[in-house]
Amino acid sequence: QVRPVESGGGLVQAGGSLRLSCAASGIIFRLNTMAWYRQGPGKQREWVAEITSSGWTNYADSVKGRFTISRDNTKNTMYLQMNSLKPEDTAVYDCNTNIPYRYSWGQGTQVTVSS
Repeated sequence: QVRPVESGGGLVQAGGSLRLSCAASGIIFRLNTMAWYRQGPGKQREWVAEITSSGWTNYADSVKGRFTISRDNTKNTMYLQMNSLKPEDTAVYDCNTNIPYRYSWGQGTQVTVSS
């Protein structure tokens, strides 16, 4: 199974910033819309943001204006710049294609935002 590798999470105070990375091998990354998802404690996984292979982006209302998704197709890496973090952003962040998912889920990266 092909899995991406997420990194960059950590513990920050509200209002802080983090930059997440999602690395994947193969051509799946370059040919597909990629997306960030997150799953908070006791919640289902939710879609956060997506970016097409050509760079078009879309965001969940909850993160719009605070998060920026980007990708570097030469490095098969996607990023999520998270600014003005809020406690409700606390979650395990995962990356995958848009539905239908073409990767198996990776380990995710934990983001914890304290008040």
